[in-house]
Amino acid sequence: MMMIPRRRNEFDLLGEMFTDPFFNDHESKIMKTDIKEKKDKYLIDVELPGYEKENIKIEVEDGYLTVHAEINSDNEEKEDGKFVRRERYMGSCSRSFYVGNEIQSDDIKASFKNGMLKIEVPKKDEQKELPKKKYIQIED
Repeated sequence: MMMIPRRRNEFDLLGEMFTDPFFNDHESKIMKTDIKEKKDKYLIDVELPGYEKENIKIEVEDGYLTVHAEINSDNEEKEDGKFVRRERYMGSCSRSFYVGNEIQSDDIKASFKNGMLKIEVPKKDEQKELPKKKYIQIED
């Protein structure tokens, strides 16, 4: 008797189901982000491979810093045929981070090189005291 390993390209209903967009958060796959806290600022690194600087916008509104990015399939050559599988993302995406109402767009620095967006957000002293943690009693 000869043992043959299972082929990886066999149809796997459960595996295919969880690769469906309904079960996946595209935002986390598209904009992988690292945030580092330093003494006087936050450093945000966002991976955006394949994006052009002109198609990335950063805005601050109501205390949220939002990164918008767009990539179009128009850049690809038009060829006859159809895709059997398409894994590269085309379209627009965005990601928001709460930075506080004290931060203005002029306070933020950003650069983009080799598919990596680097954002520097200064820390601002908040005048408000943070609310203390309160617990809710659970009744029988």
